[in-house]
This record gives sequence, structure tokens and C-alpha cells, in this order.
Amino acid sequence: MPLTAWVNGHFVPLEQAVVHIEDRGFQFADGVYEVIACFSGAFLDLDAHLSRLQRSCDAVAIRLPRPMGEIEQLIAEVYARNPFPHAMIYIQITRGISPRSHHPAEPIEPTLVITARELPEPGQEKIEKGAYAITLRDMRWQRCDIKSIALLASVLGELEAARAGADECFWLDEHGHMLEGCASNCLAVIDGVLVTHPLDHHILDGMSRRMTLRLAVSHGIAIEQRPWQLNEPGLSECMMCSTTDAIMPVCRVDEQIIGSGHPGPVATSLRQWMLEEFEQLRTGATQQP
Repeated sequence: MPLTAWVNGHFVPLEQAVVHIEDRGFQFADGVYEVIACFSGAFLDLDAHLSRLQRSCDAVAIRLPRPMGEIEQLIAEVYARNPFPHAMIYIQITRGISPRSHHPAEPIEPTLVITARELPEPGQEKIEKGAYAITLRDMRWQRCDIKSIALLASVLGELEAARAGADECFWLDEHGHMLEGCASNCLAVIDGVLVTHPLDHHILDGMSRRMTLRLAVSHGIAIEQRPWQLNEPGLSECMMCSTTDAIMPVCRVDEQIIGSGHPGPVATSLRQWMLEEFEQLRTGATQQP
């Protein structure tokens, strides 16, 4: 079954999906995006993703090209037209096509692209042994709360991680505080408390992060949102969370072995609880008439 994309008003075969050379997403990375997991037709946190998409557009003054309700319908249609039972739906909105200039010509029609890919799952070895991450001094722009398509710094971070044989790269601020990964949020267990950086302009309000904190509270795990460092006394676990990895224990960061060097009980439990919620979505979707 060929893959299908939505591009500016049309469903087209993926290999024919193109945008104009002067689209500002291509010229300036002038756009925003969302990635939504779908399990057997059930979308994970769809309303929250669409709300964040609206906030990102508002933050960079890009007009939604279609009403949000219509975008939601298009997301469902793109999923239905592609062959993946469990999928990642990408929504990308750019400011549109305009002669190359920092100041865009007016009026301009935003570009909307929606695609689907198979939802990847981490390998069993990574789950059993935990992930390995490196750290780099943060070199990204100062509005990481906006889900911008300007991801060159994250690409470079992932390349450094790959060269080191690592699974992820975490960004550190000028004081050595852990911020987030190139494609994940990060958390730690310190003196039995689940700790993660507070929401500000330096990290994204990740949906998996939200779910992780919600699951922790519902199971009686204390949480604290504050700046934290890897060398803090009492740090026994580290983990990352994302759409593709759910919650993944991180057992080594740079040359530091975290805790026992094996996945810890808090990360392991949180991962299991999150996967159980994913399974409920799958089951609920397949049982619908």
C-alpha cells in the first residue's frame, strides 16, 4: 500500500508530496510542528497536541491555515489512508511561500503538511539494559517551549550521540543543570523524589513528560519540578521520555554510571504504567464498532 500525505489541500502519494522552493519552512525553518502517536486509530492526547500546535502558531504569528476541527479530521484521514496500525502523525505548518526575504510578503497563505509513519518501538536490549546518553552545553535558541521546525542544534546533538554510540544527547545550561534531550524530556530520582526541570523557555512541555508526572502522582511518587544536576547526592535513577520511547531508563550519562547501572524501580514501574495506558488505547480502539 503506497503512503499518502496531505499537502496544501490535496491527498497525494508520498513520493509526489512537494512544497515550493520558496516555502519559508525550507528557506528559514519558519514553521512549527507536532507529532502525535496513534494506536489502532486512537490518538494519544490529541486535544493537548492540537492546543500546543495552536500555542506554537500564536507564538510565532503564523495563522492556522484551516480551522482546528478540520485539521483534526485531516489527521484522522491521513491515518486511515496509510497502512500502519500504530502510527506517528506529523503535522507541519510553515508561514508559506514568499520571495526570499526575512520579512515575508503579505498576504501569505500558510503551508500545511500532514504525514504518517509507523510508530517505532525501542529494541529489547535497550529496554533491559537502559539507555546511554551524552551531554552537551545547550546551543539552541531560547524559545524551546515553541515546537519549532528549526532543529539543526538537535540534529548536531544526535550526530554527536551517534558518534559516541549513545542513544540520546541531553542539553546542559551554563550552570550544568539538565534541561532536556534532543528528542526527549529527562527526569531523575533524587532521594526518592521524581525530579524534572520546570517548564520555561528552555524545555518543551512534552506530552510524555505530562503523562509521566501524572502517573507518578497517581501512584504516590513525589515529584518536584526544579533545576537539577547529575552530581547531586541521592541521585539513584535517570530516565527520558518521548513519544517513541515512552519512558526509558538511562543507566549511563557520559562516563557516569547512574545508580546500580541497571534500570531502576521507579523508571521501570513508570514505563510499565505508561505502556498499560497505551494498551488500553489499543484495546479500546479495536473494540469500537
